[in-house]
Amino acid sequence: MKYKSLGNTGLKVSELCLGTMTFGGKGMWTAIGALPQQTVNGIIKQSVDAGINFIDTANIYSEGLSEQMTGEAIRQLGLKRDDLVIATKVRGKMGEGVNQVGLSRKHILQQADESLKRLNMDYIDLYQIHGFDKTTPFEETLSALDSLVQSGKVRYIGCSNLAAWQLMKSLGISMQEHWSKFVSLQAYYTVGARDLEREIVPLLLDQKLGLMVWSPLAGGLLSGKYGRHIKTEEGRRVNYDFPPVNKEKTFDIIEVMQTIAQKKGVTVAQIALAWLLHQPVVTSIIIGAKNTDQLTDNLKATDVQLSEEEMAQLNEVSKLTPEYPGWMIENQNSSNTNK
Repeated sequence: MKYKSLGNTGLKVSELCLGTMTFGGKGMWTAIGALPQQTVNGIIKQSVDAGINFIDTANIYSEGLSEQMTGEAIRQLGLKRDDLVIATKVRGKMGEGVNQVGLSRKHILQQADESLKRLNMDYIDLYQIHGFDKTTPFEETLSALDSLVQSGKVRYIGCSNLAAWQLMKSLGISMQEHWSKFVSLQAYYTVGARDLEREIVPLLLDQKLGLMVWSPLAGGLLSGKYGRHIKTEEGRRVNYDFPPVNKEKTFDIIEVMQTIAQKKGVTVAQIALAWLLHQPVVTSIIIGAKNTDQLTDNLKATDVQLSEEEMAQLNEVSKLTPEYPGWMIENQNSSNTNK
């Protein structure tokens, strides 16, 4: 297991991060996973034993049950809290009241306290907004997050699912007001969906922000269970067809991955994860599992090395369709001659 700094900080996190969306299975989250406490304990132990020090959860996962089970597993296993980097999120609806959702100061401060209670912890290492809230000014959200950092309840702040302009605007406000800045973005990025490379990847590299990748297997589509000529009635995609993808293009990518995987004696899922691990912008990949076999397979991806030729094959079959102004920027900067 390798460790990287989270953005422009001194915090070291494992290149694989354990996701907890499969823990609990309450409400709509049953379609993703419904793991009981004993299984959760086993998955967390196996992850930590493999070198993972980074665990990501959210207040809305199974309506708070995921946070609770994560904290309980750490307690039952006797793990040292300070050896772990715990991340959670805020934004989603956590009650019927009109203020039980969003990124207002009231909701953020309340949910930070609630998350700490469920996790049974004194502080959160990385507290992330789970998306954009069009009803709340950035200034209010960022001020509330800074208050949590200043209070010691939160060590670092991050964001998830923001557009490039939203992320850059928030960084500018934080700099202007001398508030704590986002150190990372959690976003969807796979070899089958490279949209992040249009605007956000250049931003992250320029501003030295970390990238945590969610759904690196495209909701299981890149797991090896699916393909143009593979029919299955099992897997997450059968019951929860998310995130949206261009399946015909993805099947083309899977065929290339299958060929590479067969040559290396590894799985398609390991190739998909390895491609991400070869991307300089990626800090940590969030992996989730319903059982120890899935987890074991994902953990082995850290040992997969892709050659320049194999990377070129994957990059070619998965390349983005040129869009404006990207193609104009590339054209104007393709030589030293000003155009």
